[in-house]
Parts: sequence; C-alpha cells; structure tokens
Amino acid sequence: MSVQAKKSGSTFKDLFQSVFAIGAILIAFIVSYLIWKLIMGADINFEGNNPEGHPKPGNYLAMIYKGGVIVPLLMTCLLTLITFSLERFISLARAQGKGRVNKFVKNIQNLLAEDKVEEAIEVCNKQRGSLANVIQAGLLRYRVLQNDTTLANDQKVLSLQKELEEAAALEMPMLSKNLVILSTLASISVLIGLIGTVLGMIKAFAALAKAGAPDALALATGISEALINTAFGITASTLAIILYNYFQSKIDGITYKIDEASFSVTQSFAASLKK
Repeated sequence: MSVQAKKSGSTFKDLFQSVFAIGAILIAFIVSYLIWKLIMGADINFEGNNPEGHPKPGNYLAMIYKGGVIVPLLMTCLLTLITFSLERFISLARAQGKGRVNKFVKNIQNLLAEDKVEEAIEVCNKQRGSLANVIQAGLLRYRVLQNDTTLANDQKVLSLQKELEEAAALEMPMLSKNLVILSTLASISVLIGLIGTVLGMIKAFAALAKAGAPDALALATGISEALINTAFGITASTLAIILYNYFQSKIDGITYKIDEASFSVTQSFAASLKK
C-alpha cells in the first residue's frame, strides 16, 4: 500500500479510535458507579443493614463505599487505565510485527546488499509491523528510482529519504495513540483523590461540630473514610506513570529501529547508484 493510500485510510481509523476512547471512558464510569452503588453499597455490608450506618468490622467494600461519590470517579480512572493499557499492549505487539526486529533488519540489509529488492519487499509483507510498513514504502520507491533516468543521483536519494520520512510519520501517531490518556490519568488521579479526601474531612469535622461534643471514634472513622480516596488516587496515578513510561520506552525502541533501517536502505540505494 502506498503512502498516499495510507493517508486516505487514516482518517476513518482516527474517527473510530476517537469514538472508541470516548465510549470506553463512559462505559468505565457506568460500570464503576454500578459496582460502587450496588455491590459496595449493598445493605449486607453494613451494621444493621443500613448503608448510612457504619461498615461491618473488616468489610473493605463498605469502607470503600464510605469514601463517597468521588470513589466511582477514581474507579473510572482505574478501569480506563486498564482498558487503554491492554489496547496499547496489543497495538504495540502488532507494531513490532512477527519475529525478531533485529533479525528482520539484518535480513533486509543482506538482501539489499545483493540488490534483491523484490525479495526484501516480500520479507516486509511477512513481517507486517510498523517497521516493515516504513521499509516497504521505501523499497517500492527504491526500484522506481533506480530505473528513473530523469533525476540526478542526489535527487533520487533525497526522494527516497522523503518517502521513508513520510511513511514513518504515518506510523508514529499509531504508536503513540492514547498515551495522552495515560499521562492525563497519572496527573488527575491524585488530584481527584485529594478532592475526595478534602470533602470527606469537611464532612467529618462538620458532623463532629454538629454533635456538640468531642467524639474521637466518629472523627477517626470519618478521616479513615476520607483517606480511602487518597489511596485510590495514588494507586491509579502510580500505575499510570509506570505503564506510560513502559509504553514510551517500547515506542522509542521501535522508532530507533525505523531510523536505523531507513538509514540502511538509503545507504544501500546510494551505493547501488554508484555501480
């Protein structure tokens, strides 16, 4: 498939992925709210079967429920993180293609050294990764430029470099897709948790003031319930940071291989023109 054909097909993919991202977040929120309300807030989890009362001793579902309405938002962050992490795992696995990347690059270099361009294109068809897509676009242009008698050698090399750069530019957005969601979750999860904690603290002290007498047990209970939001937020943020850095390192590795292979193709092409 040519670079121009890929450009025409990328618009539909971008639209589909945008709809997928919005839909996934909405579904995560609905699921989180239902879990919070129906499972964590079930009567059986509380003393006297009253969700407005105290949680039964050792019942963590009820304790989390007492974190308040911020809890579903934090659970949404966590479910969204899991969803898009799985999506990135699958997408980057597909981007790496079949087999070992180092072996693929070495194979392409050996075939080009023997001027076996068609065989190299067939290897790209079998590998089916982002690297293979970029190299295939360059190789298709490679043979055309070799047979072109209207351009000077320097112009041919520049034309091949441009083709490889355009093909790489089309692959990069797919590699980094939805990473912005992970980086956003890393930032806002803690903030949402802190908002929940502050609201819980306000509620605890307001109830204590309304009681008119110091109640250490009530205050301790209120504070512990409020801190649940902080724990949720820190957990989601920590996971988001770890996963974001992991995916970014994978993308950097693929990008490095694309640059390495593109340089090798260009060098082989320049050498073939001197023969």
